[in-house]
Amino acid sequence: MSEQPLHVYVHAAETPDKPALRMAASDLVVTFGELEAGSNRIAQLLRSFGLVSGDHLALLMENHPYFLQVCWAAQRSGLFYTPISTRLTADEVAYIARDCGAQTIITSHAMSAIAAELLHQLPDHVVKLMVDGAIEGYTALESMAASLPPTRIPDESLGVDMLYSSGTTGRPKGVLRRPISSSIDSATPSLRMLGLFGFDADSIYLSPAPLYHAAPLRFCMGAQQLGGGVIVMEHFDAEEFLHLVQTRRVTHTQLVPTMFVRMLKLPPEVRNRYDLSSLRCAIHAAAPCPVPIKQQMIDWWGPIIWEYYAATEGNGLTLVNSADWQAHPGTVGRPVFGNAHICSPEGDELPAGATGLVYFADGPAFEYHNDLDKTRASRNAQGWTTLGDIGYLDNDGYLYLTDRVAFTIISGGVNIYPQECENLLITHPKVVDAAVFGVPNEEFGEEVKAVVQPRDVLESGPALEQELIAFCRERLSAIKCPRSIDFEQQLPRSPTGKLHKHALRDRYWTVLQRT
Repeated sequence: MSEQPLHVYVHAAETPDKPALRMAASDLVVTFGELEAGSNRIAQLLRSFGLVSGDHLALLMENHPYFLQVCWAAQRSGLFYTPISTRLTADEVAYIARDCGAQTIITSHAMSAIAAELLHQLPDHVVKLMVDGAIEGYTALESMAASLPPTRIPDESLGVDMLYSSGTTGRPKGVLRRPISSSIDSATPSLRMLGLFGFDADSIYLSPAPLYHAAPLRFCMGAQQLGGGVIVMEHFDAEEFLHLVQTRRVTHTQLVPTMFVRMLKLPPEVRNRYDLSSLRCAIHAAAPCPVPIKQQMIDWWGPIIWEYYAATEGNGLTLVNSADWQAHPGTVGRPVFGNAHICSPEGDELPAGATGLVYFADGPAFEYHNDLDKTRASRNAQGWTTLGDIGYLDNDGYLYLTDRVAFTIISGGVNIYPQECENLLITHPKVVDAAVFGVPNEEFGEEVKAVVQPRDVLESGPALEQELIAFCRERLSAIKCPRSIDFEQQLPRSPTGKLHKHALRDRYWTVLQRT
C-alpha cells in the first residue's frame, strides 16, 4: 500500500471533476470535488451541533447520493457512525439508535413513515435531519449544510463505522472497533484488503447491495479513498447488473451467491448478450456458495473470482482465488489476517480434517457494544475469538465452513449440518432458493425439513416434493435429506444474501409443538 496520504481530500485536489459516485438508476454523478465539499459541510454541521470525536451518529437511508457523504463526514469527524437497515421496523431502528447512543440521526424522505414513528421513541436531545425534504420534527440537511463552508474542520480525526449484527437470534448487537490511529488518511485494514484485490485509482467498482451492510459500505469508501469510481445500484437486478458492467466498463464488483444464482438462471441468450471483458476482479462473500454454482461462474467469467470469509467483527480474514479454489473446491480460503484454529465445544484444538468451531487468533480486536457477556462468550481461554461458525481446516491450511452452531440439527444423537443439503437443492433446475432446518420429531428429537422457493410456483406440490427428495437421496446420505418439503414464493433473505432461517424454523417449531 502506498505511503502517500489516501483520502477523498487528496483526489478532490488532484482530480476534482472525476466521478467519485454514480447512482445506477438515476445516473446522478457526484464528483470527488463535490464529495469533498459535501462531506466537509456536513462535518461542519455536526460540529455545530456539538458532536466531537468519539460521539455517535445513526444513519437510516436507502442507497442514496447523500449516504456516502454522511459517512465521509463522520469518518473525518472522529465519530462512530451506525448505518441502520431500512428493512427494520421503527421499534427496531429506535432500539439501535438508542443503544449506540446516537446524538444525531440522519434519514431521507423515503423513510418518512418510520422517521415519523421515531419522533416518539428517541430522546428529545437527538438531532434529527432529513434529506429530500423534511417532515415535521426533522430539519432539512441540505439547506443547513449549504450555509456552511466547504472547508475541512480544524480538529479532524479518524472515525469508524459501528455496525449492528442481523439480530436473527435476539436483539442486534453493535460491533465496536476502535480507530487504528487519529489520521483520517490512514491505511485501515479495509483499505489493505482492497489492495489484495488490485483496487487503484483507475478502478470502477460496482456495488449492487445496500450500503448499510459492512462489505458494501467499506468497499465503496475504500475504493473512493484510493481514488476509484463507485457505481451504486439502488436495487439489484440480474440483467441490469450485466448491462452496467458492459456500459460502465466496471473493473471490480462484489456479490453474494444468491446474485450468482439469479444471473445463472437468466436465459442463455440474455447472459451472453453482454460484454464483461472489463471485469478484472469479482469478489463474493457473506453467505455459502454451492460448489457447482461457483464453478459455473468461473466457467462463465473466467478465473477472476475471489472469495473471502470475514465478518463485521473483523476478527479474521481468509481469501482464495479461482485457481486455488478449483484445487480445493468448497474452501473459503487460507487466513490472510488472523490465524485460524478449529476447536471442540470443550475448547480443545482439533487436528486437520476435524470439524468444530472456527476461531481466529491474533486478529484485530473488537467488542460487542453494551454487551460484556456476549463479548466474553466470543473468546476462549487462549483469547481466540469465534463468530459461531462450524468448519474444518485441510492439510494445506484451507478453511471449509459447514454451518453455524445455531442451525445444527440433532437427529437421533447425530449432528447434521443443513448447509450441505441447501447447497445441493439450489443446484436443481427447478429451485431458486432453499432453506433446510430441523423440526420436532417424537422419536429422534429432530428431523430434517426443507422449504423451497421454486422457479415456477405453479409446479409446487407433491410431485415436485418427491422429485427433490429423490434428488437429494441420490447424492447425500439419507439422514441428511429432508423428510418433507414445503414451498414458498420467496424465502426471507437479506439483500446481502443472508438467509433468515430462524424466521422459518421458529414458525414450524411453534406450530408443531402446539399439536
